[in-house]
Amino acid sequence: MERVEVVVAHDERATLRVGAVFLKVDGDRRRVDAELAAMAMAPVPTAKVLWHTPPVLALAALPGTALGCLGRPSTASPAAWAAAGTAIRALHDAPLPTRSGPSAEEIAADLDRECRWLIADDVLSADVVEHNRRIAQGALRPWKPVFVHGDLQVGHVFVDGDDITGVLDWSEAAQGDAHYDLAMLTLGHREHLGDVIAGYGTDVDLDVIRAWWSVRGLLTIRWLVEHGFDPAAPGCEIDVLKSQA
Repeated sequence: MERVEVVVAHDERATLRVGAVFLKVDGDRRRVDAELAAMAMAPVPTAKVLWHTPPVLALAALPGTALGCLGRPSTASPAAWAAAGTAIRALHDAPLPTRSGPSAEEIAADLDRECRWLIADDVLSADVVEHNRRIAQGALRPWKPVFVHGDLQVGHVFVDGDDITGVLDWSEAAQGDAHYDLAMLTLGHREHLGDVIAGYGTDVDLDVIRAWWSVRGLLTIRWLVEHGFDPAAPGCEIDVLKSQA
């Protein structure tokens, strides 16, 4: 009998693994449809779709292992990180999807709300919050939209040796800022930023990547807490914000 592993579960969606099959349960049909459309368009390897019967999407497990995990040192080679950068560049050079991500104005409004909550609930000191809010402003400038993954956490990129075997979880794919994907991949792994950029190529502004690190940390802490995750774990979001300050 195959063991059922709960990969992630909260009140929006859940992902289970049964042997070599991942089962994604999502009550939002539009989100799943957008994910399938993005996977079909993406010029990088993705998981094979085995079947889709709403609200469940079945995907074949990707070969290899995740590039890393937030809060832990990555054991992947510099060449594997560079290969991830090359794959991201191919995605960003691809034709745009129809879906648009949040605008700079929408993100700014969300940041103001979350910063007030972080200070009011004494999650972080006002100095750390305000310093990161100033850094985050550097991301909120006009950008040329590209095809972004939208949630390119290090655990969503799989490698076998120095090669990329696939990228998971395309539910947030949309038009957006290229620097956002680069920042999400290297969040908590800044020591590999140079490798990623070496594979990605030119047109990278390091200050904007650092700004997106601050944006991501400030915006996600409340959601993580409310959904049973620990942003205060070593090397995770709160540590990233403190290191920025």
